[in-house]
Amino acid sequence: MAMVYKQQESSLEATPVLLNGEQLIPELVAAVVYDHVPVGLDEQALQRVIACRNMVEELVAAGQVVYGVTTGFGKFSDVTISPQDAVQLQVNLIRSHACAVGRPLPEPTVRALMLLRANALAKGHSGIRPETLKLLIDCINGGVHPVVPEQGSLGASGDLAPLSHLALVLMGEGEAYYQGERLSGEKALANAGLKPISLQAKEGLALINGTQIMTSIGTLALIKSQRLAKIADVIASLTVECLRGIPDAFAEEVHQVRPYPEQIGVAKNLCKLLKGSKLTTRQGELRVQDAYSLRCLPQVHGATRQVLAYVQDKIAIEMNAATDNPLLFVEKGLVISGGNFHGQPIAFAMDFLKIGMSELANISERRTERLVNPALSGGLPAFLSHSPGVCSGMMITQYVSASIVSENKVLAHPSSVDSIPSSANQEDHVSMGTTAARHAAQVIDNVSKVLAIELICAAEAAEFVGAEGLAPATRVLYDKLRALVPPVVEDRSTSRDIENVATALLEGEWLQAVEAVTGKLF
Repeated sequence: MAMVYKQQESSLEATPVLLNGEQLIPELVAAVVYDHVPVGLDEQALQRVIACRNMVEELVAAGQVVYGVTTGFGKFSDVTISPQDAVQLQVNLIRSHACAVGRPLPEPTVRALMLLRANALAKGHSGIRPETLKLLIDCINGGVHPVVPEQGSLGASGDLAPLSHLALVLMGEGEAYYQGERLSGEKALANAGLKPISLQAKEGLALINGTQIMTSIGTLALIKSQRLAKIADVIASLTVECLRGIPDAFAEEVHQVRPYPEQIGVAKNLCKLLKGSKLTTRQGELRVQDAYSLRCLPQVHGATRQVLAYVQDKIAIEMNAATDNPLLFVEKGLVISGGNFHGQPIAFAMDFLKIGMSELANISERRTERLVNPALSGGLPAFLSHSPGVCSGMMITQYVSASIVSENKVLAHPSSVDSIPSSANQEDHVSMGTTAARHAAQVIDNVSKVLAIELICAAEAAEFVGAEGLAPATRVLYDKLRALVPPVVEDRSTSRDIENVATALLEGEWLQAVEAVTGKLF
């Protein structure tokens, strides 16, 4: 799907995002990913990285047994590695683990995972050399984007296979995109004026033992979801108007007695959006009450907002977490093998996100059905056709919406309920968090298309009820839509229209235009 934010021409002059492992937020991720805001390393973080690296070198020199440094990996943790083989161990780790398959992850996701990995290393618990971390940051700033296949992670022991493809490029191996061209890792670095590094003890493990694939996909999915959740309120308001709906159900009194903050917030949005409408009706004027897909908007859209709040909380923690193994604690002189690489928190969050966003599409499709079905639309022409019978109008767009929401029901099956043992049962429980995140991203792109179909149908309905009667806020959205999609007076293919509108909904400019009228929406 298209970018969530459009790249700004002045991005190279922007203040760099300084990584310290503690303060990264989704808004900063979006700035780096989409606007290409440059990245730097905080000075205090650099000192922590140096101190941790010194500790690794002391451990190797002393011949201490440290997992992944002086031992093998996984089931091979019982195999002791000599100091002279410590470097080869890291190189072999990356080469053997770089066996992910499938389509390359999109460039925004790769930029996000590079940023999140750099931020985790900046915490100073991973033992990476400063020059290795600097090369990773230089690749972000220089536009060297490793080719990272999307399949192959179990979501525990970290996203080992996909992240190994990132590490390969830092070694001058593998493949990367540079200025739109797919090149060898060595050539991509050279074209960007960068030189590969030779991994030293602990560094290979530090680069791949973490949850950055699932978290990067999840972060970008969350950003898209938050935008779609808001614009869904606007689209639904337009539908309410075209169906001559009853805003009484959104009254503050109703929602204060069931005081979910998100439900209250959505109800306030709807009241703002419908203010000034000449098309809405009162209880008993045309009907006593609306169907659930209109009347229960605050309850359903509000529940999705609850899901987004949960996901945001988990993403905010994970993007500033140290998730590799072992972790080094310089102040106490400790090296501890733990399990922070296990993706269960993000797996649950991504599964929850899939469910919450699927419901946003489910109720949208039901509103589309009410717009096109003459038995439900309150007098609108069948399928919003200008020549019923001769022209099918919006009949098949509802089919497409129904198809997509059915696909989402399959994708929304939780990945986290599955586990499969690996590494000879040493790694005997895994999260499948990256699968959950990949499916969540698909669900969210699907939701944008379902909402686009509802918006196109609502705009068609407005042609019949009179767009001049729309509320000021919804009229803005109607006008934006009409600038992109002309009325369907005669049948034509609307496939490209749907795709273009879905892209516009994700990019956010239409939402900003609406908020210029309503003020900031919840």
